[in-house]
Amino acid sequence: MKLSNNTVFDCSIIDLSKIENDAGSITVIENGKNIPFDVKRVYYLYDIPGGEARGGHAHYELEQFVIAASGSFDVILDDGKNKKRVTLNRPNIALHIVPGLWRELDNFSSGSICMVLASQTYSEVDYVRDYKDFLNLKK
Repeated sequence: MKLSNNTVFDCSIIDLSKIENDAGSITVIENGKNIPFDVKRVYYLYDIPGGEARGGHAHYELEQFVIAASGSFDVILDDGKNKKRVTLNRPNIALHIVPGLWRELDNFSSGSICMVLASQTYSEVDYVRDYKDFLNLKK
């Protein structure tokens, strides 16, 4: 398999908007409306010890929306040439990560929750887990 030629500049911050009233706020995500792929899997990361990082892989085909459902954390995107750090800290803001990029998550605040909406169900063959392999595939 070959990794896409996507770069860190192909990722985007999406304002999912929020509806506010005296009873609180709500943000809605709907396939075909405010997300550029159909969601096939949702998972979330939580109880991450201080100083720990998550991710550390790339995907051949998977797209993701990464959201700080609570607290804050950073996402480091890497296309083999460029790196970009994005801080997520609001539950109505999503980072759209396109295929072919190395990603790591770090700098988790206490009690943070990272919610991920994915374009595919889990498939180990879609992962590149070794950074040296990733760099070779991007050449």
